[in-house]
Amino acid sequence: MSSALLVMDVQQAIVDAAVDDPAYLPRLRRAIDGARRADIPVIYVVIALRPGFPEVGTYNRALAAIKKAGLYVEGAPGTRIHPAIAPLPGDVVVTKRRASAFSGSDLDVVLRSRGIDRLVLSGIATSAVVLSTVCQANDLDFGLTVLADGCMDPDPEVHRVLTERLFPQWADVVTVDTWIGAVAPTA
Repeated sequence: MSSALLVMDVQQAIVDAAVDDPAYLPRLRRAIDGARRADIPVIYVVIALRPGFPEVGTYNRALAAIKKAGLYVEGAPGTRIHPAIAPLPGDVVVTKRRASAFSGSDLDVVLRSRGIDRLVLSGIATSAVVLSTVCQANDLDFGLTVLADGCMDPDPEVHRVLTERLFPQWADVVTVDTWIGAVAPTA
């Protein structure tokens, strides 16, 4: 079984709006470094919409709100991956157009071409990209691990319910440190 760590929607504007825990980005950095030590590819996923928002339909409430606010336009500074967890040269960055990391992206092609069949999920927000990706990845028959403290949501109660009650039905849910200890034990 071959795994990849997905770091999803940890973009400047999203971090600025949603992250109030100063330990979150350093903890996510530890997960990224642990993956690299274990030779697990790190794949970054970002949301970026085209100027004019041609991919936003009238019935998608979340994207309609993003369009109205003018957020996440390709090339805008807020769409950049936060510098605290920035990719290295050669890392894959996948651009998506919807909540799920798979929707409107080439993520499935990237994963299948590398023989990856197990995903380790992290990102912002638990109730958006993480939830949507868990559901779609489960339907696509990927093995799943969710890093509970590698995910964040503006609503802590929603995060708790998802990571403690819903996600365990489809995924292993562990902490960053537990996962690092399992995949990249220190020498």
